[in-house]
Amino acid sequence: MAGKKPLKTTCPVCPSENIAMLLSGMAKTGFQGRKLGESVEIWRRMLADPDCTILFGLSGAMIPAGMQRCLVEMVKRHYVDVIVSTGANVFHDICEHLGVCHYLGHHHVDDVELYRQGIDRIYDVFAYEEEFRSVDRMIARWSESIVPFRGSSREFIHRYGKYLAGENPGRESLTSVCAQKNIPIFIPALCDSSIGIGLLIARRQGIDIDIDQIADADEITRIVEKSGKSGVIYVGGGVPKNFIQQTQVIGSIHEKDLGGHDYAIQYTTDSPHWGGLSGCTFDEAISWGKESVSSRQVQVHVDATIALPVVLSALIASGTKRALKRKTKKKNP
Repeated sequence: MAGKKPLKTTCPVCPSENIAMLLSGMAKTGFQGRKLGESVEIWRRMLADPDCTILFGLSGAMIPAGMQRCLVEMVKRHYVDVIVSTGANVFHDICEHLGVCHYLGHHHVDDVELYRQGIDRIYDVFAYEEEFRSVDRMIARWSESIVPFRGSSREFIHRYGKYLAGENPGRESLTSVCAQKNIPIFIPALCDSSIGIGLLIARRQGIDIDIDQIADADEITRIVEKSGKSGVIYVGGGVPKNFIQQTQVIGSIHEKDLGGHDYAIQYTTDSPHWGGLSGCTFDEAISWGKESVSSRQVQVHVDATIALPVVLSALIASGTKRALKRKTKKKNP
């Protein structure tokens, strides 16, 4: 800071009905409030960049926690171009589309009694196990309509999203809206979810379904390779984060001059000193070539069920629009 005066933080925030103005002020405060405000600014920069492809990593239990409408609005407004999700989030999204609900529960409860009653608990959210199993069986039955199938999870989920939109036109889900908007959803650990359980049911019944997860890695990397720039937004970490991050490594192995992601945002409750990817800093990712050395980046240590509604509301309230994308390529295509 030598030779530079620090910015004043005197009263940058005042309670306001204008959520966009509030977050803009918070970007000039301190601690995680500042980081939350900065994340809005960086997301807006991505949206204003006509060369940028935005990849969104979704982990945790965001759909059961009530974030479905936030994510649907995000897609409808083209705030992201590609989604990489856990299978669980997409499964719960499918459940909601089919009328299988999640319920307000409590985290102080007798779990043995819940088990006896066939109720599953996700912290303070409840759901009925038999209803989940009915969706597993429904996925198995539907899969028979597309046999023989061998393809990426992206292709499989796109087909299922089209089916949901056609069978239940009065409802919307992240899966159906992404299919309609042609926004790909990748599930790189699809077997680690009830979708995988449903497809195992199908396979044991002799239904020829094979999800090619290597095709997933190839398809998403080619999207990044063809992009002028790339920006990443992570809800939590885990497999969705690494799957997106590794596109830069795969590209470099195939002699594509990607140079790392140009923008990066993460909402996480994990810390870097445990050594896990969910808490790994973007600075550490620079050492791997996953983030650009000049990337605009911020990591916000916050529960995503707080961050997503607030940040997306601020983007909408400010009238943020997606810039018309240019078709550009990185060097050495």
